Amino acid sequence: MIHVPEELVRSQAKYNGEAGRAFVAGLPGLAEEFLGRWGLRVTGPSLHGVASLVLPVERVADGTPAALKMQIPDHETEGEPVALRAWDGAGAVRLLDHDPATGTMLLERLDEARPLTSVADTRAALGVAAGLLARLVTVPAPEGLRRLGDIAAGMLDRVPDALVRLGAEDTEDAAVLRDCAAAVREVAGEPGDRLLHWDLHLGNVLAGAREPWLVIDPKPLAGDPGFELLPLLMDRFDPDDVLWRFDLLTEAVGDRGRAVAWTLGRVLQNGLWELAEGEPGLDEAQVAVARILLDGRAGGFRRSP
Repeated sequence: MIHVPEELVRSQAKYNGEAGRAFVAGLPGLAEEFLGRWGLRVTGPSLHGVASLVLPVERVADGTPAALKMQIPDHETEGEPVALRAWDGAGAVRLLDHDPATGTMLLERLDEARPLTSVADTRAALGVAAGLLARLVTVPAPEGLRRLGDIAAGMLDRVPDALVRLGAEDTEDAAVLRDCAAAVREVAGEPGDRLLHWDLHLGNVLAGAREPWLVIDPKPLAGDPGFELLPLLMDRFDPDDVLWRFDLLTEAVGDRGRAVAWTLGRVLQNGLWELAEGEPGLDEAQVAVARILLDGRAGGFRRSP
C-alpha cells in the first residue's frame, strides 16, 4: 500500500476542495498504475510537498534510482515537464518520463535529505542559487507557457480594488502597493521571453549525483529574469542582507533596473494574493524589501560591500 501523508491530505482539502480529496483518494491506484507501467519498485517512504506525492523508486530492469511524482495538473504544474525538457538537466532535475493525461512524472533521483537550506553559510548558499539561476534563464521559454505580460496586466487591473481593501490611502502598505504598481507599468510593455522557474528558493534546490546541486519543482512561465529574485531575497530574511543579495542575483540575471521593477512586481503579486485572501495588509518583510529597493533606485544604488 502507498502511504499518503496526512499533511498532504490536509493541504489538498484546503487548497483544492473536493478535487483535492478525490486526488488523494486516487493516489494509491495512480501510484500502482505507474509503478507497473514504467517498471518501478518503491525503495523508501513517501515524500510530499504542498501539492504533490513523491515516491522514491528504482527501475526494476537496471536499478536506476528515480522519483515518481504525482500532482493535480493545473495552470502552474502543467508547465513543469515542458520546462524540465527545455532545461534538459542543465541546472535542473532531469525528466525521465511523463504522462500528459495525469501529469505524473518520473524524475532523476536527488538527495531530498540535502536541500540547499542545509548549507549554513547564507552567502555560500545564495551563491549556489545565483549560479543555477544564471544558467536557467539563458533558455528561451517554449511556446504554451504562462506569460509574465499577461500576469502583469492582470495584476495592474486588480490594484484599484486592492487599494479599496486597504482602506486608507496614507498607509505604508497602500503607498508600497502604488509604488510597486507604478514600477510594473514601466516595464510591462517588455515582459521578457526567458524560461523562468518562478519558485526558486533554497528549499527547491537539492544535492545530486550528476551535479552538486539541481533545481526542482518549477512553476514555469515566460518572462523577465528579474521576476525570479524575490524568493531568494526572502530566504532567511534579514533587511541588512537585501542589497548584497540583490547585487549577487542581478549579476546572474543582467539588467539591474529591470530587476528592481520586476522584483517590486513580485511584491505586488504576493500583496494582491494576501489581500484577496482576507489579510488586513501586506507582508511586513516584503514591504521592507520593496522600500529598500525603491530607496536604492532613488539614490542611484551604490553597490553593497
